[in-house]
Amino acid sequence: MARRSFDQSLGEQMRLDVWACGLLLLFVTACTGVPRPAEEASSHDALDRTSGFQRWQHWRLPGKQATEYVPLQNEGREAVAVRADASASMLRQTLRIEPQDLGRLRFSWKVPELIAQADLGQRETADSPVRVVLVFEGDRSRLSFKDHMLSELALTLTGEPMPYATLMYVWCNTRAPGSVILNPRTDRIRKLVVESGRANLKHWLDYERDIRADFMHVFGEPPGALVGIAIMTDSDNTRTTAHAWYGPVQHRPSLLAQND
Repeated sequence: MARRSFDQSLGEQMRLDVWACGLLLLFVTACTGVPRPAEEASSHDALDRTSGFQRWQHWRLPGKQATEYVPLQNEGREAVAVRADASASMLRQTLRIEPQDLGRLRFSWKVPELIAQADLGQRETADSPVRVVLVFEGDRSRLSFKDHMLSELALTLTGEPMPYATLMYVWCNTRAPGSVILNPRTDRIRKLVVESGRANLKHWLDYERDIRADFMHVFGEPPGALVGIAIMTDSDNTRTTAHAWYGPVQHRPSLLAQND
Protein backbone atom coordinates (compact mmCIF):
# COMPACT_ATOMS: atom_id res chain seq x y z
CA MET A 1 0.00 0.00 0.00
CA ALA A 2 2.82 2.40 0.90
CA ARG A 3 4.60 1.54 -2.35
CA ARG A 4 1.42 2.22 -4.36
CA SER A 5 0.92 5.52 -2.57
CA PHE A 6 4.51 6.52 -3.33
CA ASP A 7 4.12 5.58 -7.00
CA GLN A 8 0.85 7.53 -7.26
CA SER A 9 2.46 10.60 -5.67
CA LEU A 10 5.46 10.34 -7.97
CA GLY A 11 3.24 9.96 -11.02
CA GLU A 12 1.14 12.95 -10.01
CA GLN A 13 4.25 15.07 -9.44
CA MET A 14 5.63 14.09 -12.85
CA ARG A 15 2.34 15.04 -14.50
CA LEU A 16 2.30 18.38 -12.73
CA ASP A 17 5.92 19.05 -13.66
CA VAL A 18 5.35 18.12 -17.29
CA TRP A 19 2.25 20.36 -17.40
CA ALA A 20 4.23 23.24 -15.92
CA CYS A 21 6.98 22.61 -18.46
CA GLY A 22 4.43 22.67 -21.22
CA LEU A 23 3.17 26.04 -20.13
CA LEU A 24 6.73 27.29 -19.96
CA LEU A 25 7.31 26.12 -23.52
CA LEU A 26 4.68 28.60 -24.67
CA PHE A 27 7.39 31.20 -24.09
CA VAL A 28 9.36 29.78 -26.99
CA THR A 29 6.69 28.25 -29.24
CA ALA A 30 3.60 29.78 -30.80
CA CYS A 31 0.65 28.23 -32.52
CA THR A 32 0.47 29.57 -36.05
CA GLY A 33 -3.24 28.85 -36.10
CA VAL A 34 -4.09 31.11 -33.14
CA PRO A 35 -5.73 34.32 -34.42
CA ARG A 36 -4.31 37.64 -33.28
CA PRO A 37 -6.74 39.33 -30.86
CA ALA A 38 -8.52 42.30 -32.42
CA GLU A 39 -7.39 44.68 -29.68
CA GLU A 40 -3.77 44.11 -30.72
CA ALA A 41 -4.33 45.08 -34.36
CA SER A 42 -3.22 48.69 -34.10
CA SER A 43 -0.04 47.80 -32.21
CA HIS A 44 0.72 45.03 -34.68
CA ASP A 45 0.18 47.32 -37.67
CA ALA A 46 2.50 49.90 -36.09
CA LEU A 47 5.17 47.23 -35.64
CA ASP A 48 4.85 46.31 -39.31
CA ARG A 49 5.68 49.90 -40.16
CA THR A 50 8.78 49.75 -37.94
CA SER A 51 11.57 48.54 -40.20
CA GLY A 52 13.42 46.67 -37.47
CA PHE A 53 10.36 44.60 -36.52
CA GLN A 54 8.50 43.98 -39.76
CA ARG A 55 6.61 40.67 -39.75
CA TRP A 56 7.08 40.26 -36.00
CA GLN A 57 3.94 39.25 -34.10
CA HIS A 58 2.83 39.72 -30.50
CA TRP A 59 2.08 36.34 -28.95
CA ARG A 60 0.05 36.12 -25.78
CA LEU A 61 0.37 33.26 -23.29
CA PRO A 62 -2.78 31.52 -22.05
CA GLY A 63 -3.70 32.64 -18.55
CA LYS A 64 -1.05 35.41 -18.51
CA GLN A 65 -1.40 39.17 -18.60
CA ALA A 66 0.29 40.40 -21.79
CA THR A 67 3.39 42.57 -21.71
CA GLU A 68 3.03 45.83 -23.66
CA TYR A 69 5.22 46.37 -26.75
CA VAL A 70 4.97 49.82 -28.34
CA PRO A 71 7.10 51.04 -31.30
CA LEU A 72 8.62 54.50 -30.88
CA GLN A 73 11.82 56.55 -31.07
CA ASN A 74 14.18 56.69 -28.09
CA GLU A 75 17.28 58.90 -28.12
CA GLY A 76 17.03 59.06 -31.88
CA ARG A 77 16.84 55.27 -32.23
CA GLU A 78 14.09 53.16 -33.70
CA ALA A 79 12.93 51.07 -30.78
CA VAL A 80 10.17 49.10 -29.10
CA ALA A 81 9.27 50.25 -25.59
CA VAL A 82 8.25 47.42 -23.27
CA ARG A 83 6.30 47.43 -20.02
CA ALA A 84 5.63 44.25 -18.04
CA ASP A 85 3.23 44.46 -15.10
CA ALA A 86 3.14 40.99 -13.54
CA SER A 87 2.91 39.86 -17.16
CA ALA A 88 4.58 37.72 -19.82
CA SER A 89 4.33 37.70 -23.61
CA MET A 90 6.70 38.08 -26.54
CA LEU A 91 7.27 39.53 -29.97
CA ARG A 92 8.22 36.69 -32.29
CA GLN A 93 9.39 36.32 -35.87
CA THR A 94 9.39 33.00 -37.70
CA LEU A 95 12.09 32.45 -40.31
CA ARG A 96 14.49 29.79 -41.49
CA ILE A 97 18.27 30.16 -41.71
CA GLU A 98 20.17 26.97 -42.50
CA PRO A 99 23.18 26.07 -40.31
CA GLN A 100 25.71 26.91 -43.02
CA ASP A 101 24.15 30.36 -43.42
CA LEU A 102 24.23 31.34 -39.76
CA GLY A 103 26.19 34.51 -39.16
CA ARG A 104 26.10 37.18 -36.49
CA LEU A 105 23.14 38.55 -34.55
CA ARG A 106 22.96 42.28 -33.87
CA PHE A 107 20.65 43.58 -31.17
CA SER A 108 20.45 46.36 -28.61
CA TRP A 109 18.53 47.17 -25.47
CA LYS A 110 18.25 49.71 -22.70
CA VAL A 111 17.17 48.77 -19.18
CA PRO A 112 16.35 51.45 -16.58
CA GLU A 113 16.22 49.07 -13.61
CA LEU A 114 16.68 45.39 -12.81
CA ILE A 115 14.02 43.18 -11.22
CA ALA A 116 15.44 42.95 -7.71
CA GLN A 117 13.72 39.68 -6.78
CA ALA A 118 14.50 37.88 -10.05
CA ASP A 119 16.82 34.88 -10.40
CA LEU A 120 16.91 33.27 -13.84
CA GLY A 121 18.11 30.01 -12.33
CA GLN A 122 15.06 29.53 -10.10
CA ARG A 123 11.71 28.56 -11.57
CA GLU A 124 9.74 30.60 -9.02
CA THR A 125 11.56 33.88 -9.83
CA ALA A 126 12.80 33.37 -13.40
CA ASP A 127 11.85 36.83 -14.73
CA SER A 128 14.01 39.12 -16.84
CA PRO A 129 13.76 42.75 -18.00
CA VAL A 130 15.19 41.73 -21.41
CA ARG A 131 15.68 38.55 -23.40
CA VAL A 132 16.54 37.85 -27.02
CA VAL A 133 15.40 34.32 -27.85
CA LEU A 134 16.71 32.07 -30.66
CA VAL A 135 14.94 28.81 -31.55
CA PHE A 136 16.71 25.98 -33.43
CA GLU A 137 15.95 22.70 -35.13
CA GLY A 138 18.12 19.65 -34.48
CA ASP A 139 18.34 15.87 -34.23
CA ARG A 140 15.25 15.13 -32.14
CA SER A 141 16.29 11.52 -31.61
CA ARG A 142 18.82 12.92 -29.12
CA LEU A 143 16.09 14.32 -26.87
CA SER A 144 15.56 12.63 -23.50
CA PHE A 145 12.37 10.73 -22.73
CA LYS A 146 11.16 13.65 -20.61
CA ASP A 147 11.84 16.14 -23.40
CA HIS A 148 10.01 13.93 -25.90
CA MET A 149 7.02 14.03 -23.54
CA LEU A 150 7.30 17.80 -23.28
CA SER A 151 7.51 18.07 -27.05
CA GLU A 152 4.32 16.07 -27.47
CA LEU A 153 2.61 18.22 -24.85
CA ALA A 154 3.78 21.39 -26.57
CA LEU A 155 2.40 20.06 -29.86
CA THR A 156 -0.97 19.50 -28.20
CA LEU A 157 -1.02 22.93 -26.54
CA THR A 158 0.44 25.08 -29.28
CA GLY A 159 0.23 23.21 -32.57
CA GLU A 160 4.06 23.04 -32.72
CA PRO A 161 6.47 20.60 -31.06
CA MET A 162 8.95 21.84 -28.49
CA PRO A 163 11.98 23.33 -30.27
CA TYR A 164 15.04 21.12 -30.29
CA ALA A 165 17.04 23.88 -28.63
CA THR A 166 16.36 27.42 -27.42
CA LEU A 167 19.17 29.90 -26.73
CA MET A 168 18.37 33.10 -24.81
CA TYR A 169 20.62 36.14 -24.46
CA VAL A 170 19.83 37.66 -21.06
CA TRP A 171 20.75 40.34 -18.54
CA CYS A 172 21.34 38.70 -15.16
CA ASN A 173 21.37 40.40 -11.77
CA THR A 174 24.47 38.62 -10.47
CA ARG A 175 26.05 36.06 -12.81
CA ALA A 176 29.04 37.14 -14.89
CA PRO A 177 28.83 37.60 -18.68
CA GLY A 178 29.54 34.29 -20.40
CA SER A 179 27.71 32.30 -17.72
CA VAL A 180 25.23 29.68 -18.92
CA ILE A 181 21.99 29.20 -16.98
CA LEU A 182 20.07 25.97 -17.55
CA ASN A 183 16.33 26.24 -17.46
CA PRO A 184 15.16 24.54 -14.26
CA ARG A 185 12.51 22.54 -16.16
CA THR A 186 14.34 21.41 -19.30
CA ASP A 187 17.96 21.74 -20.37
CA ARG A 188 16.81 22.29 -23.97
CA ILE A 189 16.30 25.94 -22.94
CA ARG A 190 19.58 27.60 -21.96
CA LYS A 191 20.38 31.23 -21.18
CA LEU A 192 23.65 32.96 -22.01
CA VAL A 193 24.42 35.97 -19.82
CA VAL A 194 25.62 38.89 -21.95
CA GLU A 195 25.10 41.63 -19.34
CA SER A 196 25.25 41.58 -15.55
CA GLY A 197 24.61 43.85 -12.61
CA ARG A 198 23.72 47.53 -12.45
CA ALA A 199 26.73 49.25 -14.01
CA ASN A 200 25.22 49.72 -17.47
CA LEU A 201 21.63 50.53 -16.53
CA LYS A 202 19.94 53.47 -18.30
CA HIS A 203 22.26 53.26 -21.31
CA TRP A 204 21.75 51.85 -24.78
CA LEU A 205 23.93 48.75 -25.15
CA ASP A 206 24.75 47.26 -28.56
CA TYR A 207 25.73 43.64 -29.15
CA GLU A 208 26.96 41.56 -32.06
CA ARG A 209 27.07 37.85 -31.35
CA ASP A 210 28.45 34.92 -33.33
CA ILE A 211 25.43 32.61 -33.34
CA ARG A 212 27.33 29.40 -34.11
CA ALA A 213 30.03 30.06 -31.51
CA ASP A 214 27.47 30.93 -28.84
CA PHE A 215 25.40 27.82 -29.58
CA MET A 216 28.50 25.64 -29.39
CA HIS A 217 29.46 27.28 -26.08
CA VAL A 218 26.01 26.81 -24.58
CA PHE A 219 24.97 23.40 -25.96
CA GLY A 220 28.30 21.75 -26.84
CA GLU A 221 27.22 20.78 -30.35
CA PRO A 222 26.80 22.49 -33.74
CA PRO A 223 23.51 24.34 -34.27
CA GLY A 224 20.71 23.27 -36.55
CA ALA A 225 18.59 25.65 -38.59
CA LEU A 226 17.50 28.85 -36.87
CA VAL A 227 13.68 28.92 -37.12
CA GLY A 228 12.59 31.69 -34.76
CA ILE A 229 13.73 34.89 -33.06
CA ALA A 230 11.88 36.69 -30.27
CA ILE A 231 12.22 39.46 -27.72
CA MET A 232 10.63 39.00 -24.33
CA THR A 233 10.24 40.93 -21.08
CA ASP A 234 8.44 39.15 -18.24
CA SER A 235 7.64 39.84 -14.59
CA ASP A 236 4.83 37.35 -13.95
CA ASN A 237 6.73 35.19 -11.48
CA THR A 238 7.89 38.02 -9.22
CA ARG A 239 4.60 39.94 -9.67
CA THR A 240 6.56 43.15 -10.28
CA THR A 241 6.83 45.83 -12.97
CA ALA A 242 9.65 45.98 -15.52
CA HIS A 243 10.50 48.46 -18.29
CA ALA A 244 12.93 48.23 -21.20
CA TRP A 245 13.60 49.31 -24.76
CA TYR A 246 14.76 47.06 -27.62
CA GLY A 247 16.44 48.16 -30.81
CA PRO A 248 16.06 46.19 -34.07
CA VAL A 249 17.23 42.57 -34.04
CA GLN A 250 19.12 41.71 -37.24
CA HIS A 251 20.85 38.63 -38.60
CA ARG A 252 24.02 39.30 -40.59
CA PRO A 253 25.14 36.41 -42.86
CA SER A 254 28.64 35.06 -42.39
CA LEU A 255 31.32 36.07 -44.90
CA LEU A 256 31.42 32.47 -46.10
CA ALA A 257 27.67 32.52 -46.85
CA GLN A 258 27.98 35.90 -48.56
CA ASN A 259 30.72 34.60 -50.86
CA ASP A 260 28.82 31.46 -51.91
